[in-house]
Amino acid sequence: MNVTVTPLGLGCAQLGNLYRAMSDENAAAVVDTAWAHGIRYFDTAPHYGLGLSERRLGAALAGRPRDEYVISTKVGRLLVDNPGGAGERDTEGFDVPRTLVRRRDYSRDGVLRSLESSLDRLGTDRVDIAFVHDPENHVDEVLAGALPALVELREQGVLGGIGLGMNLDAVLAEFVRRADVDVVMIAGRYTLLEQPALDELLPLCEKRGVAVMAAGVFNSGILASATPGRTYNYAEAPAPLVARAARIAEVCARHGVELPQAAIALPAVHPAVASVVLGASTPAQVVANATRAAAPVPAALWSSLIAAGLLRADTPFPGASA
Repeated sequence: MNVTVTPLGLGCAQLGNLYRAMSDENAAAVVDTAWAHGIRYFDTAPHYGLGLSERRLGAALAGRPRDEYVISTKVGRLLVDNPGGAGERDTEGFDVPRTLVRRRDYSRDGVLRSLESSLDRLGTDRVDIAFVHDPENHVDEVLAGALPALVELREQGVLGGIGLGMNLDAVLAEFVRRADVDVVMIAGRYTLLEQPALDELLPLCEKRGVAVMAAGVFNSGILASATPGRTYNYAEAPAPLVARAARIAEVCARHGVELPQAAIALPAVHPAVASVVLGASTPAQVVANATRAAAPVPAALWSSLIAAGLLRADTPFPGASA
């Protein structure tokens, strides 16, 4: 990959009014606060708020030196006009008018059109990384259309890195085996609560030099506070998972570490992970996440979690025996 990302990235789904609306001023303040805390990697997508996230991110970054930050966006969901939709609301989790609708398109033409539209919304002359977004049901189409188009753009120097982003680690591993990608974004599958990405994806990425962006590290809420939350994978968390998270929190507390601090630290120490990407709805959340990310976590914590059966024994961490 021909770009370098900061160890902490800002995920910008919330800038698209994920679940609830925010003001343009709040969105700008989130980005400004991230910048003030050294974050220079920003991830967005057309899917997030039907383009609102891209527009807000572009506006917030306008005027900053372009070579000082990295933007990734995604392809695979084209936004098309929805006449008469102004009185409706989006049906996929974002509090925005349904003036546009998403259309899956993983073809070469779809990729080129998607990137052109993203550049327009972002108000920039380039994005640095392009991910194919959630292509788990379109593997052959992506291998035949989207990825060759992205490879061509990378070879032309238009893109610094190409890859795929989703929450299915096994499908991502298949793409890494079959395609020439630089980077993947895995959401929710390498976390303090569960580590299925260790089965194949992360070892494969490490072997092939594919950078990993770790997203969804709070499993959509259950690991986001010192006391485990009740949301897992965007739904009510099953009681056994809440109990497991509470046991993890107890071990963390014995080592002087809060649950969300450990949730950020675990993926960060994996040798394949280039950045941990965290969303934020307020500037205060950015500050909290950046503070937690900067705080040291003792290696003994991971050993204690493994000994208690709360973390896989093959989880790599500094000081672990080979």
